[in-house]
Amino acid sequence: MSKPIRNEVRRDDIMSDALFARVIDGKAMFPHAVSVSGGRLVCLSGQLAWDKEGNTVGPGDMRAQFRQVGENIKGALAAAGASLADIVKTNTYVTDMEAFFTCVDIRDEYFGPGWPTSTTVEVSRLADPEAMIEIEAIAVVED
Repeated sequence: MSKPIRNEVRRDDIMSDALFARVIDGKAMFPHAVSVSGGRLVCLSGQLAWDKEGNTVGPGDMRAQFRQVGENIKGALAAAGASLADIVKTNTYVTDMEAFFTCVDIRDEYFGPGWPTSTTVEVSRLADPEAMIEIEAIAVVED
């Protein structure tokens, strides 16, 4: 499916009939590939559930942490002249995959507009010992 992100940026979300698609509530969770042309690449470093003062939000609460990470990503994108809808790729690192799976609605809230490709990996620990989730993102915006 091809759709313009902005005036000169072209994005094609690609689904292959030859590949498995993870579907929840009748909606695929991510495309198999995204092809983008005509834009500026914005790469975000991994965002943890830290507030502006560096305090961990929601220790032990994946949903609270996911929401804070989403807000941090939104803020970093805005500073770069981008939005959640401009995200084409996310890498997510979690310390508890089962807790992550309870956050499908939050993931859709933050990443549904852009429908990015995504990778999620369970790890034993993140940089902050209280952190349960870290997400890095790549967005493409008009030059």
